[in-house]
Amino acid sequence: MSLVSRDPVLLTPGPLTTSLQTKNAMLRDWGSWDAAFNAVTAKVRKQLLDIIHGHETHVCVPMQGSGTFSVEAAVNTLVPRNGHMLILINGAYGKRMARLVEMMGRKVSVFETAEHVPTTAADVDRLLSADKSITHVGLIHCETSTGILNPLPQIASVIARHGKSLIIDAMSSFGALEIDARSVPFDAVIAASGKCIEGPPGMGFVLARRSVLEQSAGNSLSLSLDLYDQWVYMEKTTQWRFTPPTHIVMAFHEALNQFVAEGGQRARLARYTNNYETLMAGMEELGLKPFLDPKIQAPIIVTIHAPDSPKYNFKDFYNRVRDKGFILYPGKLTQAETFRVGCIGAIGAAEMRQAVNAMRDALIEMGISESVVAA
Repeated sequence: MSLVSRDPVLLTPGPLTTSLQTKNAMLRDWGSWDAAFNAVTAKVRKQLLDIIHGHETHVCVPMQGSGTFSVEAAVNTLVPRNGHMLILINGAYGKRMARLVEMMGRKVSVFETAEHVPTTAADVDRLLSADKSITHVGLIHCETSTGILNPLPQIASVIARHGKSLIIDAMSSFGALEIDARSVPFDAVIAASGKCIEGPPGMGFVLARRSVLEQSAGNSLSLSLDLYDQWVYMEKTTQWRFTPPTHIVMAFHEALNQFVAEGGQRARLARYTNNYETLMAGMEELGLKPFLDPKIQAPIIVTIHAPDSPKYNFKDFYNRVRDKGFILYPGKLTQAETFRVGCIGAIGAAEMRQAVNAMRDALIEMGISESVVAA
């Protein structure tokens, strides 16, 4: 029976399930030059810097578009045209970063490990020692294609010791996993509205070191993705350079207020960890195995091995679980049949338990009995 009476719960890494208060914040129209709207933009910029304790060293530059727009804007602006960027890869989003660096005409080197193997500080130390021409390093904090967590503090320390610049893609981690500008050296951290802050998608942001951004005029090969111009214009006028996503900004502001009220990053991480533990207990009951070792798994999105049964196919499984009120994510691995389950969004352990029950029922309906699932 399809649960058509309510929106499905999004067990995805973004877009994700948002609260009713966040949805309601999108019901009013705003003028893009209106002083009240510009004041909200300023408040959002401050709140984001609060999360990383970055007011003394960094500035916040919001950007229209998905998170990838902001990754491209950061690289395009902060990496000089004669720069050389090393990208650390263990999944699809590291590969995407490498591709956009190359398309921006910057020299790029890559270091790739298997999808279940985190990059280590020793790896980075060796790579930077071997090639002194590298000026920047790109790191995916939590690789969304698997959920693997790369050791940011240790890697950042090595990069700083070598005197290089670190650019962090923190799409799936920002707001849940700690990133503290007072103790972790980085020149930019990039994230988006539709992730762990639990806003709707449509806006990204870059928290950039002020001293680096100030020196980046003229680096960008793009008009709309020029982070420096966006920042300078906002500082002078309080406005966005081009038409802002007004409804998204207002909803994101509301989501940030809820983030603070909940208790900030530590409380958000605690809820997501509880969601993850509930999910893992349920997967164990079903006999389904996670792809990653728990030691390197972030409680953000989990890759699960599919049942070993000829009756299983993801599309059928997805549709059956969807009819029961939950949206899963397909696997993004090439070497194994998997699916992914997000632990983030405006949900708690009760929804995760219900999702496990929905998956169990779907598998039984497919002819994969509980005894087979548990085998």
